[in-house]
Amino acid sequence: MIKLDETNFKHRDINWLAFNERVLQEAEDVENNPLYERIKFLAIYSTNLDEFFRVRVSQLRQLKRVKKKIRKELSLRPNKIVKEIKKTVHTQQERFGKVFRLHIIPELKANGIHLLTSKLYTEKHDAIIDAYYEEKLKPLLEVTVVNVKQGDIFLQDQALYFYVLFKDTQKVGFVNIPSDKINRFLELYEENGAHYLTFIDDIIHHKMQDIFPAETIRGIYEVKISRDAELYLDDEVDGILAERIYESLKRRHQGQPTRLLYDASMDKEDAKRLRKLLNVGKVDMMPGGRYHNFNDFFSFPDPTDNPKLHYQEQPSIPHSTLAHTDDYFTALKERDHLVHFPFMSFNYVERFIEQASVDPTVTEIKISLYRVADESPLTSALLKALDNGKKVFIFIEAKARFDEENNIKWGRKFEEKGAVVIYSYPRIKVHSKILLVKRKEEGKNRRYVYIGTGNFNAKTSKVYADHGFFSANKKLSKELDRVFKVLQGDLIVPRNKHLLVSPFTTRRTFEKLIYDEIEYAQAGQKAEIKIKINSLEDKEMIQLLYKASQAGVKIRMLVRGFSSLVPGIKGLSDNIYMTSILDRYLEHGRIYYFYHGGEEQVYMGSADLMTRNLDRRIEVLVPITQPDCKKELLDILTLQLEDTVKARIQDAVASNTYVRQQDENKTAIRSQYAIFDYLKNKHT
Repeated sequence: MIKLDETNFKHRDINWLAFNERVLQEAEDVENNPLYERIKFLAIYSTNLDEFFRVRVSQLRQLKRVKKKIRKELSLRPNKIVKEIKKTVHTQQERFGKVFRLHIIPELKANGIHLLTSKLYTEKHDAIIDAYYEEKLKPLLEVTVVNVKQGDIFLQDQALYFYVLFKDTQKVGFVNIPSDKINRFLELYEENGAHYLTFIDDIIHHKMQDIFPAETIRGIYEVKISRDAELYLDDEVDGILAERIYESLKRRHQGQPTRLLYDASMDKEDAKRLRKLLNVGKVDMMPGGRYHNFNDFFSFPDPTDNPKLHYQEQPSIPHSTLAHTDDYFTALKERDHLVHFPFMSFNYVERFIEQASVDPTVTEIKISLYRVADESPLTSALLKALDNGKKVFIFIEAKARFDEENNIKWGRKFEEKGAVVIYSYPRIKVHSKILLVKRKEEGKNRRYVYIGTGNFNAKTSKVYADHGFFSANKKLSKELDRVFKVLQGDLIVPRNKHLLVSPFTTRRTFEKLIYDEIEYAQAGQKAEIKIKINSLEDKEMIQLLYKASQAGVKIRMLVRGFSSLVPGIKGLSDNIYMTSILDRYLEHGRIYYFYHGGEEQVYMGSADLMTRNLDRRIEVLVPITQPDCKKELLDILTLQLEDTVKARIQDAVASNTYVRQQDENKTAIRSQYAIFDYLKNKHT
């Protein structure tokens, strides 16, 4: 047995950067991704990185406040990790800049879309730009002149500014770029089939001498600051957590700086002056390109409306049963059903709640909401159920990062209508995606359930690849009712034999199932584990998987995001093969498979192999036992494990090497498209 040390575990934040590199690879994939989809992947990369600095790097900065002696005892190395993050991000951002300059801009031009910088403006452009500036932009500008020796300035989190240098070096100027109030891109005009666009950044840059008429300008540079976005709340038992979070939201944009992104062409002395003005540490300085906030490219216009520049739309696949019934209750009593997003419509979930809201025999609806959508058929159905006298219990996760305010707003709305609304508990988060409907049938209560891997959110269901499970199984529905009683405070521990419920049974059940596979392997029998998850971080689970690998258990893993497990180490993890898929849709489903001596055990649900998912969150995973459902889910998993177009090998050095088809006589498998074809053939 190999003795484990820190080299056998990847740091989660360093490995997360390998995940974001896969997003960058999608922006580079000219062969498989149309132009505007690659632009969106640049926007996703940028958005991911912003959140990473606002949350994960913020936490590392908090660790720096811990006494050095304690950090050493706990093997905490925040300074080293932050430096490694900075180095990796710098390398990735150089790739990012090359993709944008050398590929995206020329391809836009080749398709008749010209994104002009201020240097390319002509007299023809000036007339349009001057009018737009005076009418739209000028009223939104906030202009500040700061004395370098005496003053300081507060820049808003994630906002864009110009840092303006004058010949008089005792002063500097700051001008906001109001991309939060107005579209970042202006369509100037169309001429002979060519469309001309520009950044509002360039318009402001072009008008800078008008903004500072009394100064001689010697430099104009775009900057952006990221601030600590985490809510460091004490986990007090008393007080209403939702109210405290709501108050804390007002302070979020005033957090300490975690990254200052600035134009790398800036002189070192001017960058130093900027750093001191903003009270930013050296380690938090991040050189970048001319433009920042590429998340605005989500709304980059396509004036040509050319379908070849976008993914071809995939029609929603009608479910073979649920699409053809107005009576879900009868359909679910006959058998369990799976739905798969975004290949199928989220409308199946909405219709189920809608039917429950008007059915006279339905007495109660219970649901957990992690990220509440804006007004939608689902929220409307819940409000309708209240109007129709149904009991409605809603557990709202008030700590869903960046969605707290909207979640609490909807919670209050449901309360006003008469729903029982419970918010987050101190020290524990509710991440499960569960729904229970109670109905009076022949004088008895009958329960119907939905358990998903993704949020109750129609918008995200169009881009997140998730699975949902409908059932009227009496054992499962009874156990899910117990989970809701825990959320309601009527039970402390739910007694469950079938559902896996964190933090009560998930860890120990998975431990037993892995140990069972170890025993099968040691007895010379077939032993196999297949796991598809978003993240893998829990050290105890990783150690157990290492032990299973050493015993000869064949372990196949598909991990979308970061993983602290190091595959392929001889004598330790050489029986573990791990890939990651990143494609058109964000892989979000969690599936666990254990061969179990031929009695295959299959689970799906909301939990990853993270310590928080196993020990500090309410998570629910359901066993898939109905033969047709089990086959369907495993067929989908198999297609993903056999992907030879969008799968990347996760090795010890996080190389992100693509898996490629070795047999020239076989067709390459792009799993998300293969799954669409599979479901279409099966359900239509």
